[in-house]
Amino acid sequence: MTDTLTGKPQEPLKSPRRARTSIALVFAVHGAVGGSFVTRIPWIQHRLDLSPGQLGLALVMPAIGSSLAMPLAGRFVHRYGGRAALRGLIALWCLALALPALAPSLPALCLALLVYGATAGMADVAMNAQGVDTEELLGRSIMSGLHGMWSAGGLVASGFGILAAHQDLDARLQLAVTALVLLTLAQPVCRALPDLRTAQESEAPPRFALPPRSSLVIGLVAFCAVFAEGASMDWSGVYLRDVTGASATVAAASYTAFSLTMAVSRLAGDAAIRRLGAVRATRLSGAITTVGGLLVVAADSPALAIPGFALIGVGVAVVVPLAFAAAGRIGTNPSQAIAGVATVTYTSGLVAPAIIGVLAQATSLTVSFGVVTALAFALLLGAGALRRAEPQHTGLPATEDTAAGNMATGKSATPKSTTENVTALSPEKPSKNNLPAI
Repeated sequence: MTDTLTGKPQEPLKSPRRARTSIALVFAVHGAVGGSFVTRIPWIQHRLDLSPGQLGLALVMPAIGSSLAMPLAGRFVHRYGGRAALRGLIALWCLALALPALAPSLPALCLALLVYGATAGMADVAMNAQGVDTEELLGRSIMSGLHGMWSAGGLVASGFGILAAHQDLDARLQLAVTALVLLTLAQPVCRALPDLRTAQESEAPPRFALPPRSSLVIGLVAFCAVFAEGASMDWSGVYLRDVTGASATVAAASYTAFSLTMAVSRLAGDAAIRRLGAVRATRLSGAITTVGGLLVVAADSPALAIPGFALIGVGVAVVVPLAFAAAGRIGTNPSQAIAGVATVTYTSGLVAPAIIGVLAQATSLTVSFGVVTALAFALLLGAGALRRAEPQHTGLPATEDTAAGNMATGKSATPKSTTENVTALSPEKPSKNNLPAI
């Protein structure tokens, strides 16, 4: 088998640890691109002299671009294979980082951000599909940790962006250099990924395919988690300032507390998922998020609100990774289902801050976060939808040698006798994802 990008022969993958590290680094690179961009938004606004309304219009474009482009990702994965598709799409995503700062006007900025969002969404789908494939071969949960690496990559990159802004460095130069650095890092990292491909006899997905209905319930569960995440990220500082009377410094610290707790919880989340299972882990997440929301609603001081937002960060941390893992085990084209869930989550992140603002205008911020708390409680009710998120395994993690053999031969980490309707990953007998051996 040859690499579809380079035409060079592929070597069998022998190290599962290397594969896991590689996909984790891809997630970190993806997060770093986003973290680099957000820190230079003020520079772009100042350069183009944009009003808050004009900037808000421009910042809607990435979500629109992602929603339109993500259904296309399945076609790329089917045609080129998971590894080659991811290498190409992550390269486009890194290069797109340089576009917004180069835009000379508002229309050009909107177009640049549309492309930026489109490449972000397609790369997001491809890397989550690759993460699910790697998780399946390892036979143990890794998706939460991968999303934790995404958060960590964003935090580290935003730190460099803040330093660049403090030094008054031109964002065009900074983002261009950052794009090239991340591109240079991502390409060799992708070479260590397993190159799983759809079975030759499977039908190619349409160029633009709607997600399967079976992914919609999973998407709704993710919607609740991302709604709480988006509302907390965008409104926690305002809530602390206006409702609890916190200072500007304390209000800003609420976002830091939320982001750090979510990142740490994602990095540690796989251990909890392995011990509890996907359904119970989601129910626990819903309970923690609900308690955090109740603390926020009841808060009359920062000392109560900040722990509340931190608990929301802990609670929602593993839900989206589990939703992607569950979607990746639906049907013969998992990337299509992942695209459906990703579209719902992107939409939720887009509308959540606006809905909170509308509700706050009509009632109060306290009532708005009462709605967030109700959606958090819905995670308890919908947890069963994520049952598919658990990789097929015997209950014991695969050893390094066993997993390496599985990857080299294309076999599942689970003996066929322990699960139903699961076949070995081989060219003759495609897996439930219709992915043949490496």
